[in-house]
Amino acid sequence: MRIVFLCIGFLAVAAGLLGIVLPVLPTTPFLLLAAACFARSSPRFEAWLLNHPMFGPPVKKWRENGAIGSRAKTIAIIGIVSGFIIFVVTVSPSLLLGMVVFAVMAGAATFILSRPTA
Repeated sequence: MRIVFLCIGFLAVAAGLLGIVLPVLPTTPFLLLAAACFARSSPRFEAWLLNHPMFGPPVKKWRENGAIGSRAKTIAIIGIVSGFIIFVVTVSPSLLLGMVVFAVMAGAATFILSRPTA
């Protein structure tokens, strides 16, 4: 299982790196997954991630008290609202599909806003 967790950790880091440049792909959830996988497979890579100057602070804040930084919250909410507007304008979904997508995005936004602010 160590190898499986290690591979998932590296894939999650790669996805997190893609999330830096792709606006629809979140970075931090993938880094949290990577940290969890590295904790089960490689203390060395876990320490690298936690001590990384860019990636470490949000992971540490999450581990300490489930907190999300105010800047990250703002960017996430703007991204969710923008994504929904783009979806509605470009796809012209049926009312049912629009409501389902809205409910999922509203759920994500509610979760983000309910977390403590770091």
